[in-house]
Amino acid sequence: MAEILEASSFLRLIGRWGEMIKFAHSVFALPFALMAVFLAARSAWLAGDAPGPYPRAGQLALVVVCMVAARSAAMTFNRIVDAALDARNPRTAGRPIPAGTITRRQAIVFLLAASGLFMLGAAGFYWFYANPWPIIFAVPVLAYLCFYSYTKRFSRWSHFVLGNAIAISPVAAWLAIHPASLGWPALLLMGAVTLWIGGFDVIYACQDIQIDRAEGLFSLPARMGPAAALWITRAAHAVTVVLLAAMIPAAGLGGLYTAGVIIVAGLLVYENALVHPDDFSRVNLAFFTVNGVISLLLGVLTIADCLLLSQHAR
Repeated sequence: MAEILEASSFLRLIGRWGEMIKFAHSVFALPFALMAVFLAARSAWLAGDAPGPYPRAGQLALVVVCMVAARSAAMTFNRIVDAALDARNPRTAGRPIPAGTITRRQAIVFLLAASGLFMLGAAGFYWFYANPWPIIFAVPVLAYLCFYSYTKRFSRWSHFVLGNAIAISPVAAWLAIHPASLGWPALLLMGAVTLWIGGFDVIYACQDIQIDRAEGLFSLPARMGPAAALWITRAAHAVTVVLLAAMIPAAGLGGLYTAGVIIVAGLLVYENALVHPDDFSRVNLAFFTVNGVISLLLGVLTIADCLLLSQHAR
């Protein structure tokens, strides 16, 4: 019985930490980093710098470690910085730090541990693959990820700073796998992710218009009104589709990826149709469900396309 209680307590603890860093939201960024891994590996093979078109298992593992650790550090930093604001917002008052289920000191320890793990993961590319670029950029990247937490205090464009901070992931993954081929495909992917995430973060921010105004925070819905903000989201998502389509010739992608882009375009139209300036009841459906499908679907189809094209190129 005691062992069952201990296991239950441990699971609750894991759940609290997962809730604090919104671990489930990793689904938004990780597929794009993995897309870049396979695109870069194929580029390395085509350039004659690798024996095959696939990333090594160790490289793949290090990318996942870096992604999870960097995101955990950034989200924990955000929760620490915003703890007082979260406590005054009825929607976020139940988060672990304001609710007291995780202390500020515990969060700081976790932040340092996640940051250390990220640094170790970045160093792994130098130790095992003689690639110094990840560790060279590790500290600036981590600083930029944390910097986002302050932007809502002075810029209405903080949503797109968040998008850009997350969009570093595919560029960083490409740099970790094959720096020599880093170019337009990675930059197009970064632009697409920046606008996609920035756009749906505007939708998410529609829930907090009144509290943002009361706290003097900057967000597009609070500063410009929901109608104008949602039009900016639509424009951002339209350009997202254009940038994703531009990757077809830039990265030499084929039918599976093209089908993915067409489906993503339809899903983005659906997502933007779910939210209206006077109706935010379906924000969570638009924010998490639809965007989770977008990232997973495009990630799977891109990787499958890379593998299929590599087989045909043999």
